[in-house]
Amino acid sequence: MEEFVGKIWHRFITGKANRQYPEAAVQLDDVRRTAGIFFRALGGEGGLHIESATDSEVHASRNILQRIAGTGKTTQYAWRDEETLRLPDHIALFPSKQLNRDLYLWLTALSVVDAEGHDWISRNQNRTLKTLAIWPGLRTRYQGLLQAHLAQRPDPEQLSATEAEQERNILQALADPTLAITLRYARRPPQPVSLWLHPSPPQHEVIKGNQPHDPDLPEADEDRSDNTEKDKDKQKQKKRKQGDRTDMPDGDDGLMSFRLESLWSWAEYSKVDRTTVDDDDDNTMKTAEDMDKITLAKDSETTAGKIKLDLDLPSEEYDDIVLTEGIPIDEWDFKQQRILKDHCRLQEMTSRHAEPAELPERLRPQAHKIRRQFESLRPQRHWVSRQNDGTELDLENYINFLTDRKNGHVNSDTPVYRDIRNLSRDLSCLLLADLSLSTDAHINNNARVIDVIRDSLYLFAEALTATGDRFALHGFSSRNRNHIRFYNIKGFNDSYDSSIRGHIKATRPGYYTRMGAAIRHATQLLVKEASAQKLLLILTDGKPNDVDKYEGRYGIEDTRMAVLEAEKLGLRPFCVTIDEQAEDYLPYLFGSRSYVLIHNAEELPRKLPMLYLRLTN
Repeated sequence: MEEFVGKIWHRFITGKANRQYPEAAVQLDDVRRTAGIFFRALGGEGGLHIESATDSEVHASRNILQRIAGTGKTTQYAWRDEETLRLPDHIALFPSKQLNRDLYLWLTALSVVDAEGHDWISRNQNRTLKTLAIWPGLRTRYQGLLQAHLAQRPDPEQLSATEAEQERNILQALADPTLAITLRYARRPPQPVSLWLHPSPPQHEVIKGNQPHDPDLPEADEDRSDNTEKDKDKQKQKKRKQGDRTDMPDGDDGLMSFRLESLWSWAEYSKVDRTTVDDDDDNTMKTAEDMDKITLAKDSETTAGKIKLDLDLPSEEYDDIVLTEGIPIDEWDFKQQRILKDHCRLQEMTSRHAEPAELPERLRPQAHKIRRQFESLRPQRHWVSRQNDGTELDLENYINFLTDRKNGHVNSDTPVYRDIRNLSRDLSCLLLADLSLSTDAHINNNARVIDVIRDSLYLFAEALTATGDRFALHGFSSRNRNHIRFYNIKGFNDSYDSSIRGHIKATRPGYYTRMGAAIRHATQLLVKEASAQKLLLILTDGKPNDVDKYEGRYGIEDTRMAVLEAEKLGLRPFCVTIDEQAEDYLPYLFGSRSYVLIHNAEELPRKLPMLYLRLTN
């Protein structure tokens, strides 16, 4: 009964203290794509992606109901940094859904312009003036938001003298952004201004979970209803958490409880740190959701007792064969906005333990079906009629010519020949496979990502051999900018045979994913082909990353620049991925129509040849 009454009281007092409108709430997921398009349309940087903001503490005055209910302690501000635009995970400040949606768009527009000013008020005033000056069409939306927000701000008459003065200054700054406003000290800071960006964006770390995204892509037609069990395993943290670092507790603090008679007994001492508790795996995500802040600490154990995270290279006896050492590759530094000449070193390699092999038995029925389907694209000889020159007369047109001539209609340009010609597909394709360490992950109880990639290479090669198209197969991984591995599985001039199948079988997970350098080298190989059409097909399971600074936006920007360079040389880059978060970055890298997300990795071997057929037919 006590628990039942407590729940009723909690719902009652929380509802009374709530100043928001849950029925008019707009979620970030509902406007994420719209906000992203809007941000880039206004001139925002394309490399930034949108994520939910973290909770920030609010120390402003709260009314009696909020203090009883324990609400109103936090809020979510919008802010941005070099890599991310952070918006509230939901907005329910106004009774109208349209106003809440407009607030998302206004905060997005506000984050595009650069701020000038010595404090958070002047910076936001300057942003507001610039935004309305550059895009005057936003003035109507802003005025509606301003009136709604002013109506919700506290009455200065009900505040203490210093807090009332602060609030009047805030109201003046909102009403006229040209006024120079300076806040004086008060016992409590003013209420948050929802129309402005974060007063002081956090500099400490942010713990990020897997963000849900819209899986709708024109090429992705998988039925997600069959993946219910898999979705249960992929628990997602829907809300970003504020992070901090602290020292590892030494375990000396706290209350020690023991029976007095045990003081005279013997016991074996065991060093156990009871200040931290390990939770079951099933409850860790729920625990993280309940926490407002996640704190990280360095363990007190010795280094020898830990797993070494850096990846050591195998000895030459067991490592693959290096074909060429130290090929210089450029890299794009987006912070300096310039190409770093010969910044990376790439090694062309081949597998040391590759032995001739046959097509796996399980793939033979599918390979036979694909070969029959693709053989229809093989070049065929056919007769072309009505030609001015040819190997023999076109009898039908020759008779028509003689008839017209006898009737007095003379035309000396009548085409009366026919010729036999080859109808050929003038294209070359280079498939570049990501062989990073992440491909060692399991997709089910029987197969890993690398197994799926091998099967895809097998069937892809079978399909293109049937068409007669020129193609090459390569893989890549990296350990840093001076050690980029580029595997030669099949060159353009190599015949697909048991030796190539042996190299496919010998592929194995490597290190990291320095994608930009691999794309640049693959581009140089493909651009040498004399074909009219050149397709660069990239197969990956994650975003660019490496052990050095090649992560986050740096890796994204370098890869995008490599793709743009390939397009300028007449190539068509296209990405095939099984990364569930690909929609966050692939549209920026390759464009909205130059990538496809395969939701079910097991379907990749079957769908890859069909995708090639759509791209080239």
